[in-house]
Amino acid sequence: MWASTLAGGIARPWARRVAGLMLVALTITLFILNLRRTTERAGRAAERLDRLEISDSIHRQMLDAASRRPRSRDDLLDRLRDGGF
Repeated sequence: MWASTLAGGIARPWARRVAGLMLVALTITLFILNLRRTTERAGRAAERLDRLEISDSIHRQMLDAASRRPRSRDDLLDRLRDGGF
């Protein structure tokens, strides 16, 4: 019964046009929602990249400071005497 009612409704030209417009509206809505989700995901990836760059720069600074440190107590005393700190 429902099938014949649905088929009879779709047989009319204005009903087909309305169904087509509804499908277009649904497609555009889904596209916009997917676009929003994609931009949120890209924003999170950009934020993660920024945090990673900051972390890497801090790590490089630590390695640079460690490469300039005195190797032994004698080197430390020499630097203190020379006023290297």
